[in-house]
Amino acid sequence: MAAPPPPTEPEPGSVVDPPSSPEPVPEPAPIPASAASAPPAAAEGRTAPASAPPAAAPPEVVPTATEVRAAQGRMLLVSVMVVATCGLVYELISATMASYLLGDSVTQWSLVIGVYLSAMGLGSWLSKYVVRQIHARFIHIQLVIAIVGGYSATALFFGFAQLSTVRPLLFGILVLVGTMVGLEIPLLMRIMKQGHDLKDLVARVLAFDYLGSLAASVLFPLALLPYLGLVRTSLLFGLFNAGVALWAVHAFRDDLRHPRWLRGQAVAVVALLSVGMWGGKSLEDLGESSLYDFPVIFSQKTPYQRLTLTRWQDDIRLYIDGNLQFSSVDEHRYHEALVHPVMAAATRARPDAGEGRRVLVLGGGDGLALRELLKYDDVTSIDLVDLDPAMTQLFASHPMLQGINGGSLGDPRVRVHSRDAMEWLLEHEREDQPPFDVAIVDLPDPNNFSLGKLYTRSFYRLLARRLRADGVGVVQATSPYLAPRSFWCIVATLDAAGLDARPFHAHVPSFGDWGFVLISPAPAEPPRHLRPGVAMRFLDDATLETLFVFPADQAPRDVEINRLNDQMLVHYYEADLADPLRRS
Repeated sequence: MAAPPPPTEPEPGSVVDPPSSPEPVPEPAPIPASAASAPPAAAEGRTAPASAPPAAAPPEVVPTATEVRAAQGRMLLVSVMVVATCGLVYELISATMASYLLGDSVTQWSLVIGVYLSAMGLGSWLSKYVVRQIHARFIHIQLVIAIVGGYSATALFFGFAQLSTVRPLLFGILVLVGTMVGLEIPLLMRIMKQGHDLKDLVARVLAFDYLGSLAASVLFPLALLPYLGLVRTSLLFGLFNAGVALWAVHAFRDDLRHPRWLRGQAVAVVALLSVGMWGGKSLEDLGESSLYDFPVIFSQKTPYQRLTLTRWQDDIRLYIDGNLQFSSVDEHRYHEALVHPVMAAATRARPDAGEGRRVLVLGGGDGLALRELLKYDDVTSIDLVDLDPAMTQLFASHPMLQGINGGSLGDPRVRVHSRDAMEWLLEHEREDQPPFDVAIVDLPDPNNFSLGKLYTRSFYRLLARRLRADGVGVVQATSPYLAPRSFWCIVATLDAAGLDARPFHAHVPSFGDWGFVLISPAPAEPPRHLRPGVAMRFLDDATLETLFVFPADQAPRDVEINRLNDQMLVHYYEADLADPLRRS
């Protein structure tokens, strides 16, 4: 066995490591109690893998300035659509209020549109003078529109009741709102111009502007007006303008000098409009009540008209678009004069009705003319054509109104057609339906061109073709005293349509002297005797004869007939109302 080599001496100058101490042996760790019952693998000393260290939190993603501007740009385009919708809604509200309060819808709509667009042009021109704090100015414009436009319908309601004329208030609102709306789009385009090509910016802004206008024009007649009414619709869109202002304060806070102050203003406007919206129905009722002498007990804005009922003791009155249609105190005079002379003429023209008389009623959705017609046993069927289903439904279901019309709309002999009278007659002719024995035309006065077409020669010719050769009819024809040119225009138009026209009139205290025209395809003298056995409160044979006599100051006028393409009757009617006692 070889001996170990001798130890070597360290070389001079070398560093010698100190001898290492022996490595200590660690003591075994105590085994937890749970390990005693662990499976063999655990008992053999295998340990579970160590848990992974917690994952680091992902870094916070901060949008870049470009992304922020892009998001703001998208929201600004939405704002363009919102403010465009609001602007057109205010215009539609003003035009509707003007035609409702002032009549002659074509004139009022034309004036409103012209003034509003001119004001928008003025606002666009003025925008070039806004050179500082554009973001703040845009917010202020939204708040002004929100207040003025939001409360415009309420102001017009009360203004009509309290002012001698509401026109200055109407056009003041139009000019102010129109000017502010004209300022909006130029300022928005200047805010959005950063990072956009001019042609792309103009195309986008105008596209969204026109889409907003389309939305307003569709929503206003189909949803907003029927379900919210004028007052709450204007308040709702005021809230939309205020909402745009509130968003703009947040979005442009870095560009505003006093964002907190502007935010406070926007919140205050939102609160003010919200209070109005909450009490909108009460505001509308209060405003409408101020238009009438007696308390309003019912009001409904339908897609076609506004129906209002007032009551004072036993006097119940119906108004359509603010115009009196009847008073329960004396409506029997009007409806007896409308129905019983023409039924007397029908009896004389054909004493033996055979299988019964077929009657056509155009208008008369209150059922009061039906009440008088149903007193005749030989009337076997009545077709009532009224445009507005809300009218006939109201008078068919309301117990108080059923008491006035005797429940006539529920009679099995009556068929109700919710159609335009001219369209229904054309369809009746195309289908070659049997003609009528009697036609009663009880339409509202011709205060607009939609109604005026139902007083034209074309319409009366169509009506004449729907009458039997021995048939008769009657037309309500306004007041020969208060609207003489209108009355004699209707008479002349009926005559030009080839009908024998016999004018007559009756005194109805609520209306004054009211006129009618008895018509027939063949010449016929006025009736002298009423049908015996029919209960009446106003008419008798002696009174019947006097209805066809006119005093000297109500002699026929030299007037033009009413044609579909010019509708002179509407102009006559407006002129008569403007100066009702004008005798020339």
